Amino acid sequence: MTPTRPVWYAAYGSNTDAARFGCYLRGGCPDGGTRTHPGCRDTTPPAATKPLWLPGSVYFAGMSTVWGGGMAFYDPATPGPVAARGWLVTVQQLADLITQEMHDDPGNRPDLEHRIRTIVSRSGDGIHSLGSGRYETLVTTRSLDGTPVVTFTARRAHHRRERRAPSPRYQATIAAGLAQVGHGHASPQPVL
Repeated sequence: MTPTRPVWYAAYGSNTDAARFGCYLRGGCPDGGTRTHPGCRDTTPPAATKPLWLPGSVYFAGMSTVWGGGMAFYDPATPGPVAARGWLVTVQQLADLITQEMHDDPGNRPDLEHRIRTIVSRSGDGIHSLGSGRYETLVTTRSLDGTPVVTFTARRAHHRRERRAPSPRYQATIAAGLAQVGHGHASPQPVL
């Protein structure tokens, strides 16, 4: 399997917004953000985008170094649908995205890319630890026309005492991204 194998990355946080997601792909600082991203090794735009619904819920916890306030995390174990935006990207781009989320440079973790390729080659739902970092748990939820749908989150749901409301600019970025893909009615609601 090559690094160009496609996957549907299901974004549920600020990566729902096209301009913000572009900062991860091409490099840059998102409007209203405070951190510049180096970009992916392969800056090719996603082959497609579409609205998705994931089983589970989103909550906010910790402190975002880009937006301030809580960061969005996906919890597949709690009931409720999650509005998401699917980006059709390559395994290598997904690995580079996760690496940047962990404040590292793309290409520094070839093991990560290999592990993701191995995981997505299997079919079915699952939760896969890629490390102990805040976004190093890969969740495979289903496939669309034979292409895996994946997202990433924390390895465990944060305790209620660790939860924090998102900043207004973070919430606005998420809502804008969801509206761009037709989820206009699906504004992010903090689950605290």
